[in-house]
Amino acid sequence: MYRLLIADDEVIERTILEKKLNRYFKDSCEIRTAANGRELMEMYESYKPHIMILDIEMPVISGLDAAKEIRRKDKLCSFIFLTAFDEFSYAKEAISVRALDYLLKPCDDKELMLVVEEACRLQDIMRAGQGAVPLAKKELPQPHPETDRFARTNQVKLLSFIQEHYQEDISVQDISDYMGYSEVHSCRLFKQYFGQNFVSYLAEFRMKKAAGYLLHTHMSIKEIGKAVGYNNSNYFAKVFHRLYGMTPSEYREKNDSVISAGYEEYPGEQKTIRKC
Repeated sequence: MYRLLIADDEVIERTILEKKLNRYFKDSCEIRTAANGRELMEMYESYKPHIMILDIEMPVISGLDAAKEIRRKDKLCSFIFLTAFDEFSYAKEAISVRALDYLLKPCDDKELMLVVEEACRLQDIMRAGQGAVPLAKKELPQPHPETDRFARTNQVKLLSFIQEHYQEDISVQDISDYMGYSEVHSCRLFKQYFGQNFVSYLAEFRMKKAAGYLLHTHMSIKEIGKAVGYNNSNYFAKVFHRLYGMTPSEYREKNDSVISAGYEEYPGEQKTIRKC
């Protein structure tokens, strides 16, 4: 079980968020809440959460200040900021503590659940000793808005990067290196171009690829999960269910009637598939 801590000084926001997360993650997460930054710090010491969802503006101690203090002691905790403040300075500080994501209220439920799923996946990797939270990188100069005239070119570059690397364990840090921008600016551009954050977009992209494999190949669920970037088949199945409302096996069975006989190569993959 993952230990997840929600900190928000708005009782209604906190209660709704707790209920949503309990509904989606009751079998995998133990969830507790804190009403302000001081309570958050006290609970951290006794609870030692793996994942924290933090409001930024809270009385006594802000979510950002609490995260900075916790990060000095805990290199593996996953921070997700959920806030009503669309401030560049906040986003920059969120990146400075290596937050997994920075989401604005009201947040789309699907986006939030996919980010929490990603936090769980990263916790598995770090627990198994396969990786660690990446170190904060030096900020690159921000491009001046008047000189950034190539939005369409940037969008195509981002899509090309995802297409080439979606099977790998890529992150916002990777796309920022590829684009030559800071992580903060890359996050803002991605949201601007695609209408959602990088983590949820990547998950949807991978699941669309997976749906194609399910319909058009004889690959096992485990093989398909690996083909779209998930070494853990259970985690792959959970993300797929989150987006499609059914397991990969159920999706394949439901759509099996549309698959006809005949075989060809699935585009871009060396796998034998059925023709439709």
